[in-house]
Amino acid sequence: MQSRLTEIVPGGAHTYAKGPDQYPADHPCVIARGHGCHIWDVDGNEYIEYGMGLRAVTLGHAYEPVIEAVRDALALGTNFNRPAALELECAEKFLELVPTAEMVKFTKDGSTADTAALKLARAHTGRELVAMCADQPFFSYDDWFIATTTMDGGIPARFHKESLRFAYNDAAGLRALFEAHPNQIAAVFMEPARLIEPKPGFLEEVRALCDEHGALLVFDEMITGFRWHNGGAQQVYGVVPDLAAFGKAMANGFSVSALAGKREILRLGSRERSEDNVFLLSTTHGAELATLAAALRTMQIYQSEPVIEHLYRAGERVRQGAQQVAQRHGLSQHFEVFGRPCNLLFGTKGPDGRPSQAFRTLFLQQTLRRGVLMPSLVVSYSHSDSDIDRTIDVIDAALRVYARALHDGVDKHLEGRPTRTVFDRH
Repeated sequence: MQSRLTEIVPGGAHTYAKGPDQYPADHPCVIARGHGCHIWDVDGNEYIEYGMGLRAVTLGHAYEPVIEAVRDALALGTNFNRPAALELECAEKFLELVPTAEMVKFTKDGSTADTAALKLARAHTGRELVAMCADQPFFSYDDWFIATTTMDGGIPARFHKESLRFAYNDAAGLRALFEAHPNQIAAVFMEPARLIEPKPGFLEEVRALCDEHGALLVFDEMITGFRWHNGGAQQVYGVVPDLAAFGKAMANGFSVSALAGKREILRLGSRERSEDNVFLLSTTHGAELATLAAALRTMQIYQSEPVIEHLYRAGERVRQGAQQVAQRHGLSQHFEVFGRPCNLLFGTKGPDGRPSQAFRTLFLQQTLRRGVLMPSLVVSYSHSDSDIDRTIDVIDAALRVYARALHDGVDKHLEGRPTRTVFDRH
């Protein structure tokens, strides 16, 4: 099946991060079904999964309250010529959870929402340039962002000149961009946080720089939203952007994303006044009932149950267990766990102390063979203590092989080619 996918689907998957080159060669792992944090491949192998659909499945696979809400919605129809009552209900619930936003519009993916935010920023400011955080790997599949990566084929050269970059936690670097391009930057795009925390005052200074130079601040909260806090990272850090894009965990894996923010900016796409001239988000499936039902029920669960608290607690158990195992094998400098407990990743390094895809592949190979699929250490509401205990045992066994490979050479232990990164930044 993996071979056939590669033959008829470019890249072998509909998302590059799910492609066969992201995993060891001997584990294609075409998935048949999932329940909670467990998945089964088409060969019948069972795995505990981390990452959970690229962080989109926060409650758990086939989570019954969400599935029940979708079933009920399907009985009402899926799409109409006029807005459905559920569109209003879902929008009100979103704004209740994210009180820093005044309006919201739904679409299907984060790329579309971020690009719509850029259009609004350009219309609002009359400028063309965009500044984005260079340390953060993805904002959109559209030209303005992909022009900054090594997968920039088919993109006109002018986009390279319109997209500027600055480093996270480097407010001076952002200030230098504003000074080098006076009255030209329409928006600053960034995740409020990712793998490291903002330095004290950094986000506040970014906010102040945008205000000083007349640019909009756009937070990409695809990952941080409904994971850092029900109201997003902007609630955690107390810095409010002009616009923000949410998605992933918003609907427990169903395809809903949201562009939210200030009314005065979003209404440029409203058609309420003659100056409202932004063709913002207009998609046939943007307000599909079943997916909005999934989003509404998911957000209700966030309100009524300790989902976020569980993500932090479970993630911290994973962190501590993995770090203790790494220390026991003498690998603290070679296998590292980093990020917030609710969004943990791991890094692999070779004998020279540099990041190594070969050692990452070896680690994935060893964990997959023992029944854990873990491209990251991102947990869900369905990860139980017993799941985590089993995972730590698997990490222990995998790192035992890792330690031997540091001495023997990774090639003696690795079967097949190393995995690849999706892309690098220029």
